[in-house]
Amino acid sequence: MKDVLVNLEHISKTYDNHMVLDDLNLYIRENEFLTLLGPSGCGKTTTLRILGGFEQPDTGKVIFDGADITCMPANKRPLNTVFQKYALFTHMNIAENIAFGLKIKNKTKDYINDKIKYALKLVNLDGYEKRMPDSLSGGQQQRIAIARAIVNEPRLLLLDEPLGALDLKLRQDMQYELIRLKNELGITFIYVTHDQEEALTMSDTIVVMNQGYIQQIGSPERIYNEPENAFVADFIGDSNIIGGTMIQDRLVEILGARFACVDEGFGQNKPVDVVIRPEDVELVKPEEGTIQGVVSHIIFKGVHYEMEVQAGGFEWLVHSTRMFPVGTPVGIQVEPFNIQIMNKPESEDEEAVKTDE
Repeated sequence: MKDVLVNLEHISKTYDNHMVLDDLNLYIRENEFLTLLGPSGCGKTTTLRILGGFEQPDTGKVIFDGADITCMPANKRPLNTVFQKYALFTHMNIAENIAFGLKIKNKTKDYINDKIKYALKLVNLDGYEKRMPDSLSGGQQQRIAIARAIVNEPRLLLLDEPLGALDLKLRQDMQYELIRLKNELGITFIYVTHDQEEALTMSDTIVVMNQGYIQQIGSPERIYNEPENAFVADFIGDSNIIGGTMIQDRLVEILGARFACVDEGFGQNKPVDVVIRPEDVELVKPEEGTIQGVVSHIIFKGVHYEMEVQAGGFEWLVHSTRMFPVGTPVGIQVEPFNIQIMNKPESEDEEAVKTDE
């Protein structure tokens, strides 16, 4: 396939009789920022470790640029990994930390010095060569860990929750730094996180995982606006997920009220799950709403108010720049294209679905 750098083919991995990855298939394009997103234990870090050569799959192949590297040792692979805990050598200064991999490759002193200066400039830490790691902030240490990885000129950079130990402001700053580095260097990034905001902010492609399976693959916009199942809808941002009945094409019944929608092909009078994002719920006068309710709770979130509305026996989550005091009778309206219809799982286990892109 054109521009595909990595292919994971039929990867399975079990620990202590617990299936962590089950027949996972995934490809990563050249110069893509791809994020593996999911809750703890979903298999995302195991996928990264198999890619990095730190784990061997029970079955399947890792194909890199057309070559099978499944059995290749980690230190021979044309990639580098940045870990959450930085893994800097505390007895070495910053220049020595960055130069470590280059010295192993027997690069010349001039080459190494040039690369150190280049890498420090890239991560906005010019002049830090002689500093020791313990004199740096968490964000600065993480930048050094990234600099140490990129001087080796890997075609693929693996990042395992690298911002997890930083505070919110630093984390946001580093997100923009990573986007800038990816664009400047032309390196393919594979990023592991359980933070939905991180994934939506940085990624070209998001792979949502749960229970060892890929749930959905797509752009941040598609993952957010068109979740393929209730797990994805619930995990990516806030959602109102309501059981409903598809009366016919473009008409769904929710909580006893009928809403126009744009979905087709679900059949007639079929049980479905309905996903409506909180920002897509419009509060109006009671008589103007498709369904009526009462505001039961409100929190000011800065850019919007977060409200709970009891309507039709369901607690609706609503985000709005307009404030409706607790106890206010309201109507609920939703534009047809803001209503997402999904097939109802046939069993509780079906929310862990096998999906290929």
